[in-house]
Amino acid sequence: MSLGLIILLIVIFGYISNWLNWRYLNYKITHYLYYIGAFVHESSHALLCIVTGAKIEEFKVFVAQPHVVHGKSKFAFIGNLLISSAPIFGGLLFLFLVNHFVLGNFFTFNSIDLTSWQNVFHGPLNLIMQMNPIHWQSWVLLLLLVNVGAMLGPSFQDIKNIWLTLIILFFIQSYALENIGLIALNLILVNILIQVVAVIIIALVKKINIKTSIN
Repeated sequence: MSLGLIILLIVIFGYISNWLNWRYLNYKITHYLYYIGAFVHESSHALLCIVTGAKIEEFKVFVAQPHVVHGKSKFAFIGNLLISSAPIFGGLLFLFLVNHFVLGNFFTFNSIDLTSWQNVFHGPLNLIMQMNPIHWQSWVLLLLLVNVGAMLGPSFQDIKNIWLTLIILFFIQSYALENIGLIALNLILVNILIQVVAVIIIALVKKINIKTSIN
């Protein structure tokens, strides 16, 4: 499994997650949670801008389209790659820190197995099975995961900024980096499963309310 393919999958499924929120879960609570994810996302970009010597020209989170505008990195290709892929690492670090210091290592984050499509959902289901509604830790993680797609997924603009480097990454393999990427992909898939369940529940509640009002 190449790094380029894993990054591309993270971007695609991250956008699916955001689309589900915009299309079916357009509520105040998801807006607030989105800004948590957006803050971690854009802060990760900004931090890597500082590290790689790219001047930050604009940093906006609490707007319709959160973004960071920056100049060129002093490290050319590698600097742009680090800045554009920063949300993957920054988002995971944020979730690991919350799990460690706030949730007391209540959860174990595993990577996803893409060697066989039959095993794709084993990782997400494993994390979901760790959740227990009687434990507050599960509710905290559930709320954070609702918008983890916005937190972890680089945007298409990020990909445009590194398209040449991304092509090169399709021919590069690194077990450590691949594992990090697959953990991020696992969390985004969990995010999508949670969203789908929420959409189904909301649709059923609306249907029941309509039938009750008719009767």
